[in-house]
Amino acid sequence: MRGLIPLLNTVPTTGFAGTIARHLRAAVPGLNQNADAAASNTALPPGHPPHRPRVEFFNLAELTSTDCKGFVRQVERYHHEPWGVYMARIVPVPHRHYLECWLLPALSLRVTLTRRNPAHHVDHDFHLDIGEFTEIEPKHWKAVDHYLDIEVHRGHNVELLGVDELLAAHAAGLVDTTQAHRAFECATAALDGLAANDHCVEDWLATHGITLTWM
Repeated sequence: MRGLIPLLNTVPTTGFAGTIARHLRAAVPGLNQNADAAASNTALPPGHPPHRPRVEFFNLAELTSTDCKGFVRQVERYHHEPWGVYMARIVPVPHRHYLECWLLPALSLRVTLTRRNPAHHVDHDFHLDIGEFTEIEPKHWKAVDHYLDIEVHRGHNVELLGVDELLAAHAAGLVDTTQAHRAFECATAALDGLAANDHCVEDWLATHGITLTWM
């Protein structure tokens, strides 16, 4: 988990940040030796300025998605299963050309697979966003991002990102402690499940009765 150990060394051992660090050390093998390193440091870890949780909307009837800035994009395909909603759309940027994702409410996850152009290869297979995904009315879904992300390197390891953003948002009062704890619990559950299934997203989700399909 690139960058996670230095981050844990900057968080305090008390309060919400300390709770985050304790859970991370328990969830990720090899971090316990760093448990005492944060005792004298009470500053929040560095990162982006605090921001509110990003909210997106998905209109299955009109085949659109609306991002956190209100920008409406055309969606090529939605597909609904008992465990969640699939979305696929073109991404008109140079380094990638297609995006597919599943919203999985029961696991508080969005699983994203990005089709990139050959010259812009990345070394991870899936990107997992922790958040709240709900059907607010028939064929209308809402996604609230909870800052934490997991990049999965199939068969090798995972990387947990966004801890600094979550801590900063909580300190700024943009998310309450209950919401932040929930985000963290969902992230650690995903880390545990992936570790138990050789860091394979499909194998882990199959233990929950979920089978993802892609274009």
